[in-house]
Amino acid sequence: MPNLSIGAAAKASGVKVPTIRYYESIELLPSPPRTGSNRRTYDAGDVRRLAFIRHARELGFEVEAIRTLLKLQDEPEQSCAAADAIARDRLAEVERRIASLEALRAELMRMVEGCSHGHVGECRVIEILADHGECRHHLGAEPVALAGGAGG
Repeated sequence: MPNLSIGAAAKASGVKVPTIRYYESIELLPSPPRTGSNRRTYDAGDVRRLAFIRHARELGFEVEAIRTLLKLQDEPEQSCAAADAIARDRLAEVERRIASLEALRAELMRMVEGCSHGHVGECRVIEILADHGECRHHLGAEPVALAGGAGG
């Protein structure tokens, strides 16, 4: 793979141009060499690194975890115990989120099933939303972040 422009590297890696610049600014991706006209040039290793970062972000790894994983990748003779620990931590986060989402689902099902399809004055959905004490979801469950997420 010859030297690529930032646009070509973006297309090859599946990472948007502004995100590539961001990864360079936070030093997840080394600053690439530049041409005489000051354009960035990327090689196959940069594209592989960008794809690695993109995949890690898709799996929900935080930037600092990705930074550590990249350092480990750059030194392949090291033990993989640190990478395993990072993946186990992420798995535990996912399992907590799944449990919270399952509790949320159960609460929403209870609300919908409790609806008599009569008038709003008797609507179980409205009653539960109006009286937080009626909501079972928050008994011991941690809050669920619904939107915004990881970007990237």
